[in-house]
Amino acid sequence: MKGFVEELSSGAPTPGGGGASALMGALSSALCNMVVNLTTGKKKYAEYQDRLDEYLVLLKEKTSLLLEDIEKDAKAFAPLAEAYSLDKNTPGYEEIMEEAVLNAATAPLEITRDIYSLVPIIEELNVIGSRLAISDVAVAATAAGAALEGAVMNIYINTKFMKNREVAAAMNKEAMMLVQDGVNRLKKVYDSIYKQMTE
Repeated sequence: MKGFVEELSSGAPTPGGGGASALMGALSSALCNMVVNLTTGKKKYAEYQDRLDEYLVLLKEKTSLLLEDIEKDAKAFAPLAEAYSLDKNTPGYEEIMEEAVLNAATAPLEITRDIYSLVPIIEELNVIGSRLAISDVAVAATAAGAALEGAVMNIYINTKFMKNREVAAAMNKEAMMLVQDGVNRLKKVYDSIYKQMTE
């Protein structure tokens, strides 16, 4: 973690906002996994045990995937960084740039999808998770919401420069739908937990 933060704070182009968003998503997933671990096996939540067992496996996979997304984002941006250094008179410059920008936008879109997949899990943990760990569900919701809003910026900054505006518009539309829906739902979870804890 310390190494990642040091790299993030350096002048290197990667890791950047996409990797940071993926890390926030991984932290959200890990918090969800913690809540499941704190809930599983408890008599009070026995009726949810089958679901908890599923989440013990699924959330471990999702956390690993989101951590892998950090490297995926960096690898997707590397060709674009190289393309920016090319002379505009380089043969095939426009095609090289278009492919590089598309790849740089695709990676954060995939990260956005991966983060969004946590939304229904967080919603359910608000219901079936141990009340002793409900504050951690709220933190997971906040982290996932921030991760979504961060990841989408790394889509928009690249689709903005795509020549194929039809593809760019389709990517932006999907990203916007995922983020708006996800953030709204996660905010409801957070507000619900806030109300439980303060009333």
